[in-house]
Amino acid sequence: MKAFFGAGFACAIFAVGCLPAQAATVEITIRKLSFGPGTVNAAVGDRIVWSNKDVMDHTATLDGSFDILIPAGGTGTLLLTKAGPIRYYCRYHPNMVGTIEVDAR
Repeated sequence: MKAFFGAGFACAIFAVGCLPAQAATVEITIRKLSFGPGTVNAAVGDRIVWSNKDVMDHTATLDGSFDILIPAGGTGTLLLTKAGPIRYYCRYHPNMVGTIEVDAR
């Protein structure tokens, strides 16, 4: 009986260890014409949420890939679909830049 219970417990632990990783939400705050933090780490399947604390609109833009409007006091989101570095900027304020390091799951 003990051996049977031990084997069942080991199988349950193994099964839980094989579940896919949960997607995360990574938050970036826009304040005083700056993305903060300037660099974040995330994984494919994660969601990036920019929260704009400034009194003016901003964007998170990567030429040819995305151009997300983030209104003053509002938010913008991006679902990460492929691995690799993303270097984005604000189309209205090109000196505002940020990086997302996206890892494969």
